[in-house]
Order: sequence, then structure tokens, then C-alpha cells
Amino acid sequence: MKIPHIPVLLDEVKEVFNKIKSGYIIDCTVGYGGHSEAILEQNSSVNLICCDQDITAIDFSKKRLEKYQNRIIFENDKFSNIISKYLHLPIRGIIADIGVSSLQLDDKDRGFGFDSNTLDMRMDKSSKLNAYEVVNSYSKEDLEDILRDYGEVREYKKAAKIICEARKNSEIKSSHQLSSLFKNFPSKKGINPATLVFQAIRIEVNDELGELAKLLESIEKAGLNDCLVAIISFHSLEDRIVKRVFKEFAKSCICPIGVMKCGCGNNHSLGKILTKKPIIPSKEEIKLNTRSRSSKMRVFYIK
Repeated sequence: MKIPHIPVLLDEVKEVFNKIKSGYIIDCTVGYGGHSEAILEQNSSVNLICCDQDITAIDFSKKRLEKYQNRIIFENDKFSNIISKYLHLPIRGIIADIGVSSLQLDDKDRGFGFDSNTLDMRMDKSSKLNAYEVVNSYSKEDLEDILRDYGEVREYKKAAKIICEARKNSEIKSSHQLSSLFKNFPSKKGINPATLVFQAIRIEVNDELGELAKLLESIEKAGLNDCLVAIISFHSLEDRIVKRVFKEFAKSCICPIGVMKCGCGNNHSLGKILTKKPIIPSKEEIKLNTRSRSSKMRVFYIK
């Protein structure tokens, strides 16, 4: 079976979960099964719940992980929904790889890649909003907002104007057409000039930051214990959310700042942060898989 996707930080993920001897690990974003396969192989007595909103990924992973089928529950759902469904089981680990897979990027029918023939970018193909709608129907002001907030595009006003001027002549129907509008846009060396524009539109289409926030909220409310949580992100917006929320998870005192004496009981900590700094890929991994270069993993232990 040809494997189309190289999982990032694979050795590091294995190290995080290698001491779990029983119970369930939830792979919130199974993708094409790379992390799940490694965990199943390494942790022989552990079961997995494999979730993905992309049915193509689920179908692929079912085939790839067929020999472990008696140890896996598959869920075709958004990862923000998955934790609450399985609170009756002993959950000992949670992993979420918050990124677009190589197969999604390389499939020209999905519209994620710069050379795609369509303009879609939906991780869940049944979702109503797609990139075509965003690019062709959002107001200039709305485009400016998402380009600034989700893409951190420095010249977001100029980028929005480029899109609006282009669509006056004819609809923008493909990702290739969209990316070509930014061929002369300023960017770092070796980075496609349309990268941040595509990031902003993709986040809007899939509500990626909202989904991440909901996932973290569901973990906080789940009442878990003795559970490792590993979140892999690919851009600063996601990483900042994970970093901030993990700090909140670790707080024992939740009294307002400035209160002279603690009145909350000073016992609200869910556990501890295991990564003072995020785990990043090695130079060797980046050479083998350039798409791993921006990945960061943060780990929290729920006591």
C-alpha cells in the first residue's frame, strides 16, 4: 500500500506515549494513519479511537490499519466533538495533529495546493462554506479581517484589494488562479508568496481556530485523569492558543490578579506542562520532509 503522507515528529510522538500500557489513546486527527500505526505497533496493549472529519482519510486509514482493527474505533467527525463521546472509557492519551495532510495538499481536486484546479479547501467535503465562496463573495472588509487575523498577512489591505480587483473581471475558480495573483507579493525566500493568503482562507473555511479552542475546552471539561495530551500545530496562531490554554490548565490558583489572599482553594490545576518549549523537528527530519519545518508539539499531563 502506497503511503502518501509522512507524519511529522513521529519519533517524538512515540516517546511521549511509550509508557502507556493500557486504556485508550484518542487520535483526534488520524489523517492517513501514520501516528496511529506507530502507537499501535509500539503500545501493544493500548486501543485507539481514530477520528477525522475527512472521510477520505478515514477510508484510507481503515485499510492501512486493518491488522489492528480489533483495537480501533473509527469516527468520522470533527475533533472538537470526539472527547465527550468516549468519557465512559479509560482515556490515557490524546493526540491532535492540527494540519493539512500531504494527500490533501497534493490532491488537485481538493483545492488546498497552489496548483489545484479547484478552489475548495474543505476538510469536510459536506461542509457548506468553501474557498470559492470566501474568495468570490466576501466583502473587501471581511477579506481584510481574515487575511490579517488568520494569515497574519502584513499587507492584508493590499492582498484583499488584489482579490477584489481580480474578481471584478471574472470569478476566481481555482487555487492556481488565486495563487498566481500573488506571484509578485513579498515573501520569505523559498516560501510561496500566496502561502499566508491560502492559510487565512483555509482557516476561515474550516473554522480551524474555533475547532482547536473547542477541542481544548472539551479536554478541560472532560474530568480526565492520568492522561497525556499532545498537540501538534503548524503556525503561530494555533501554537499561541495551545500555549495559553496549557498555562491555564496548569494554574492552581484562579483568583483575580491583585487579590491579596487566595480564596479559590489553590487546587484547580489539571496537571503540568511537560514541554517548557515546544518540540520541533530535527534538521534531519526537515531534510526528509520540508513540510515538517513549521511543526511544533506541546505536551500536557493531566494528573
